[in-house]
Amino acid sequence: MGDVLFLIVLIAPILGIWLLFIRPAQRRSQETAQLVAHLQVGQDVITTSGVYGTITGLDDESVLLAVAPGVEVRFDRRAIGRVRQTDLPVEDGPE
Repeated sequence: MGDVLFLIVLIAPILGIWLLFIRPAQRRSQETAQLVAHLQVGQDVITTSGVYGTITGLDDESVLLAVAPGVEVRFDRRAIGRVRQTDLPVEDGPE
């Protein structure tokens, strides 16, 4: 009985750490890899640093973003944080 209790006390913290930290990090990593793999020209995106832009070009390692009329910036594909929902209305500032 003492050996089983010892094993439970030994395994429980390891399992807790895995459930709280490692598993969510793995899930986020998979979601990010899927996002980067499915980028397409014309998508509105936000980079991890907060730059808004539209994808105008892609290659294996980088993304070309139009951030203003006539201004294009090259980012690493992994710097794309999320794809913007273009069907949502843009809110203006306080009136």
